Amino acid sequence: MFKRASVKRGLPRRAGLFARAALAVAALGISALMTSAVAAPAPPAKDLAQKTCATLAARVDEVSGRGPLFLRSYDNSYAPGPTSEPALSNAAFTYDNALAIMALTACGQRDKALRIGEALLDAVSLDRAGWKGRLRNAYRAGAQKQRPIPPNGWWDAVGNHWGEDPYQVGTATGNVAWAGLALLTLADTTGETRFRDGAAELARWVVEHTRDPRGPGGFNGGVQGFDDAPQPLTWKSTEHNTDLVALFGWLARDAGDDFAGSEREARAFLDTLWTAGGDHFPIGTGPDGVTISTSTSGLDAQLWPLLLPKAPEAWRAALSYAERAHGADGGFDFNDDRDGMWVEGTAQAALAYRAVGRRGDADRLFGELLKEISPGGYLYATRPQVLTTGLAIGPDSKTDDFLYYRRPHLGATAWAALAALGWNPFTGKAVP
Repeated sequence: MFKRASVKRGLPRRAGLFARAALAVAALGISALMTSAVAAPAPPAKDLAQKTCATLAARVDEVSGRGPLFLRSYDNSYAPGPTSEPALSNAAFTYDNALAIMALTACGQRDKALRIGEALLDAVSLDRAGWKGRLRNAYRAGAQKQRPIPPNGWWDAVGNHWGEDPYQVGTATGNVAWAGLALLTLADTTGETRFRDGAAELARWVVEHTRDPRGPGGFNGGVQGFDDAPQPLTWKSTEHNTDLVALFGWLARDAGDDFAGSEREARAFLDTLWTAGGDHFPIGTGPDGVTISTSTSGLDAQLWPLLLPKAPEAWRAALSYAERAHGADGGFDFNDDRDGMWVEGTAQAALAYRAVGRRGDADRLFGELLKEISPGGYLYATRPQVLTTGLAIGPDSKTDDFLYYRRPHLGATAWAALAALGWNPFTGKAVP
C-alpha cells in the first residue's frame, strides 16, 4: 500500500596537524640537550580542502562498482552512515549531488565526479512519469541501476506503507539550474557534448514551465507535490534567478544565442530586486509573483550574485549588508534573525570573500568551518541544533517550517571544498 507523507526536513544547506620531532640528545660528554620542533600548521584553506576532498572521494568509493550513483545527503552525527529519520536516511538531494560533482571536479577527482554525473544525466530523461528535462528534488542514494530513476521514498514500518515527501518528488527551479551547471562542468572537463545537451534540456524545461513575465519578470519556484496533483510554486526567488543567469549565460556562450534571451530575463529580475533593496537583494517575491517580499532576508541571495561573470561592482555592497544582517556565531546565519551559524552559507561567504579579494576574511571563515567536521567527515549543516530560515517548506505549510538541523551534510561539505579551492561553480573555473 502506498501512502504519501510529508516530513520536516533539515535541508534544503581542526586544527592543523602537528608533527613532533623526536628528542635529539647531544653526545661527547656534553650535557644532554633535549629539543622538540613543532611544524607549522597547514593554512586553513589547504587543510579544509584536503579533508573535504578526501571525504567526498571516499564516499563515492564506498558505492561498489564503477557505475552511476547518487550520494546520500545526510549522515548520522556519530559515524558515516544513514541518519535515523526515514525520510532522510536514503535521500540524495539533487542540489547536494550537483555540488558534489563540482567539488570533486575541483578536487581533481574527475572519474568520481563522472559517476554522479552519469546518474544525473540519466535522470534528465528517465523520469518515472515520463517527464523529459525535469528533475526531482531528491532521489534514492546508492548505485543507480533501476529504470526509471526512482525518487526517494521509504517504507513506513509503523503504518505499513510506502511513503514519499511532496517536496522531494517535486521540482525546485534552482535545483534544476544547479544540476545543469554541474553537467556543464562535466562537459567542459570531458569535452563530451552529451553533458551539455543534458544541461540544455534542463534549461528548456525551466523556460517552458517556470517563466513568468509578470511584475519583475524572471522565473518562478517550480512545482511541488505528487504526480497526480502537482502544485505550481508561483513565488520567485532571487537565488533561483541568480542560478539561472549562470546557467543560461554559460549555455549562451557555448551554444550561441538559444538562451541569451532567457539570461536577460533572469538578469533583469536581479536588477529590479537590487534597485528595490538599495544595498542588498530582497529574497524574492510573494506568491503573486509580483510583490517584492521583505518578510525575511536570505544569505545566498546576497552572496551568489557576486559570483556571476558580469556582476557589477556595486553589488559588493550586499556583502557588507550580509555581515550586518546575517553575521552570527563566527560565521553567517541563513536569515536575519541571527540565531546561529549556517555552515553551508558560511562556506559560500568564504568563497564570496575570495572572489572580491578579501582573502584574510575567507581564511577566518575556513578556520570556523574546520571546527564543524563531523566524525564521519561531512561538515555539519549548522552549528546550533536547530536553525530557522523564515521560510515555509511548501504551499500547504501553516508556519515557517523550513528548518536546518545539526546533521552531517553533503551540501555543506561540497561548498566547503569549493570555497577552500577557490572554485566558482557558476563558471567552472577558479576565482581570480
